[in-house]
Amino acid sequence: MPISLAETGKEYEIKRLAGTSEVRQHLADLGFHTGGKVIVVAKNGEDLIVNVKGARIAVGRDLVSKIYI
Repeated sequence: MPISLAETGKEYEIKRLAGTSEVRQHLADLGFHTGGKVIVVAKNGEDLIVNVKGARIAVGRDLVSKIYI
């Protein structure tokens, strides 16, 4: 399921990263990796604040649609 459907405060495993190779590399540079853990801290419309690898990252709707848990 897409990360946009995740419950706030619950830990999930990243199952897949979609998009072009550049988009997937950008997500990897931010700390998103298949098998990694992610927690949705807050939702603001379609934008998310997530905790990945101990860092809080704001993710816009364009990248949110590329992360599957």
